[in-house]
Amino acid sequence: MVLKVAVSPDDIHGDADEGYGKVADAFRANFAAREEIGAAVAVYRDGVKVVDLWGGYRNGLTKQPWQRDTIVNMFSTTKGVAALTTAAAVSKGLFSYDDRVADLWPEFAQAGKADITVRQLLAHQAGLCALTPAPTLADVADTQRLSAMLAAQKPAWVPGTRHGYHAITLGWYQSELIRRADPAGRTLGRFLADEIATPMGLDLHIGLPDTVSADRIALVHYWKRWETLLHMNVMPPGFLATSLNPIGLTARTVGVPSDVAPFDGAYNRPDVRAVEIPSVNGHGTAEPVARLYGDAATGGAEIGFDTDTVDALKADATPPSKGSNDKIMHIGVAYSLGFCKPISPHFSFGSSEAAFGTPGFGGSFGFADPDTATGFAYVMNRQGFHLYSDPRELAIRQALFRDVLKTRPQT
Repeated sequence: MVLKVAVSPDDIHGDADEGYGKVADAFRANFAAREEIGAAVAVYRDGVKVVDLWGGYRNGLTKQPWQRDTIVNMFSTTKGVAALTTAAAVSKGLFSYDDRVADLWPEFAQAGKADITVRQLLAHQAGLCALTPAPTLADVADTQRLSAMLAAQKPAWVPGTRHGYHAITLGWYQSELIRRADPAGRTLGRFLADEIATPMGLDLHIGLPDTVSADRIALVHYWKRWETLLHMNVMPPGFLATSLNPIGLTARTVGVPSDVAPFDGAYNRPDVRAVEIPSVNGHGTAEPVARLYGDAATGGAEIGFDTDTVDALKADATPPSKGSNDKIMHIGVAYSLGFCKPISPHFSFGSSEAAFGTPGFGGSFGFADPDTATGFAYVMNRQGFHLYSDPRELAIRQALFRDVLKTRPQT
């Protein structure tokens, strides 16, 4: 069963500026009423940090406190960091969103992929959500081997006609694009470190270096797979049904690397933390994620965005030709340039459709809201059951946008 730990109000720390008290109240309530174990939340507004809170335990089993510098795996919230990194590469002129992937990476053209654009790939429209054969962790650690496996994959549908969540694979394709276009041949994680995280002083990593002390890393507290049966009311029925079929597309999509099962605690392993899986194994605190999104929301000067890139991030999503139903999650969604967009009626975040970000497996979320010049991030170590709008994250987001900024409802 999911671990339950009592957290004292004395174990919650940090600051919220005047006027943001309701955000702090919602964060505290997560520990008092929503069984949170350890978590952090940060908000930037107009380039200024206005909320930075953390609390609970980085390890609920041993009651080790969550500190200001505790980092945690953010799962698919990492996708937003990867998308911001890709946008930085676009702004530097390494490639454009409308380039054909094969023009940068000739081997990619095989198996009917010659005309796929970067834009289609980032919108989960390429049909490359699963890999056959599925790579092992050793394959992932070998850039050349992984590149060949990615290039050989045949699309699961005609690219551009549908979209389906590339839960794990998207970040590897992004990384190979950057590696091919970058004169220094850097992977996405290395490009992030060199071009964004180090210059901005961000404690944020894709591929956790061994210089990070284990005492700073939060233990992810998982639920058992059978517990999903107790929470069927919060998971899309189609997703739940297809994920239980081991040879179906949904199960194969989340089943990579083949020796890293998503429900058995594998993402707590040091070898899994160390390799680059830019869709799901980014580690950091909430503060640098909120700062990145806060900068993106105000023009991206620190990240290095140009005006065209900023405009593209804010623009409406273009759905595939056969509609917005996701082939993997079996719900209507909207994707653009590596982000989710708040167009779906059951997932509305920020103050307008100009917002962009990605939620993470278990309950984390980071996004930019350009219309209010806001960057938001919530990270935690107790895995929840919602694919988006986890009640803990949603309560804080509602307090911020409904009660403080007084914009549209969050769902």
